[in-house]
Amino acid sequence: MSNHDATKAKIHELIAPFNVKDAELKDEATFMGDLEWDSLTVMDFVAAIEDEFDIIITMNMQAEIETIGQLVDAVAKLQDQ
Repeated sequence: MSNHDATKAKIHELIAPFNVKDAELKDEATFMGDLEWDSLTVMDFVAAIEDEFDIIITMNMQAEIETIGQLVDAVAKLQDQ
């Protein structure tokens, strides 16, 4: 399993407790639309991602990340730094 695949699997695992609508976790699934998250849920989830991967996701980055696929790519990039 590549690092990208491992990151994706872990993010899917971390999404599970927040996925109360049981939405399909496709790369193009959006947090606000498909998962129907509000801003508080997004902030809680970002904190869980930051803790798990020991990274910082800036507010500017958060504003640009709308889908699960974009999040996986951003986390993988931050881990490589």
